[in-house]
Amino acid sequence: MAQQPQTQAVQPTTSYIKGDIVLFRNVERFWLGQPGHTFVGRVERSWRHADTGKVLYDLTELGSLSYRAGIDPDYMRPLPATDAMHDIDTAPLREPDTGAMTPAAVAWLRQHLVRGISTLPAPHA
Repeated sequence: MAQQPQTQAVQPTTSYIKGDIVLFRNVERFWLGQPGHTFVGRVERSWRHADTGKVLYDLTELGSLSYRAGIDPDYMRPLPATDAMHDIDTAPLREPDTGAMTPAAVAWLRQHLVRGISTLPAPHA
């Protein structure tokens, strides 16, 4: 009886550039059940480890503005702007009840109107 080859899930390799916003998980803290294992960070630089040749990243943890060096990209995920802005992009601006909008959409709308702009931007086609 021939055995079927087993395949393993392979994460696609992602390269990050300075300024990218990412989610990082400290795997040791995570598996030990310790708090503070996951944070949002901004990429400050990338560099190649002298011994392993692996590309590592230095991040600024945005919650505390702490600098974290030597972050393994296997435990980082990009936080795309489209995801962060989805609630604003899909806000029901035609509804009279602003309670139906998310707080981010309401904040954007208020900021836009406070600037003295009497009309809102045209909707995307």
